Amino acid sequence: MTTHEFFVDMTCEGCSGAVTRVLKKLDVKFDIDLPNKKVFIESDKDTDVLLETLKKTGKTVNYIGPK
Repeated sequence: MTTHEFFVDMTCEGCSGAVTRVLKKLDVKFDIDLPNKKVFIESDKDTDVLLETLKKTGKTVNYIGPK
């Protein structure tokens, strides 16, 4: 499994809660670093799938790369 690093413009617990909700639907392991606005997702799914899922939160999302 690959761990992918994403920038997500989260400012509060509500933002990270939105990320948690959309990622739980994908059934992937993930870790949220709210102070640094990073989300780490451990998955073999295509990065475009992960990116589109994170964009469902309405936040600005960028793929940083594999960790």
